[in-house]
Amino acid sequence: MNKRQVGDYYENLACTHLRNQGACIVDRNYRALRGEIDIIARDGRYLCFIEVKYRKDNRFGAPEGAVTISKQRQICKLSKLYLYSKNKSIDVPIRYDVIAITDDDNVPVIRWHKNAFDYVG
Repeated sequence: MNKRQVGDYYENLACTHLRNQGACIVDRNYRALRGEIDIIARDGRYLCFIEVKYRKDNRFGAPEGAVTISKQRQICKLSKLYLYSKNKSIDVPIRYDVIAITDDDNVPVIRWHKNAFDYVG
């Protein structure tokens, strides 16, 4: 599989996990301003902007660690654009989440970090 196919595979796993946890997928792969938000979902009253990170193992650190401050800033900017483009109120409660996926003997281990970071302007 190429890099994009690997990414799609793990994003699909993340969506399945979210649905199993009661979330509703609203949008995927929202692109604007040379950036992307992997998944946008409803979890209770929150509209969640979710970054999915996969690593085969933790040799180079946990996948969560790959969500740098610059990546957080990009997601936050895109979330504002998304709300505007979809005519959503800026008062809608939002959350920034990370789904980290690793393999444990070829079995995916999925961790959903709710409220993983605050808005970064």
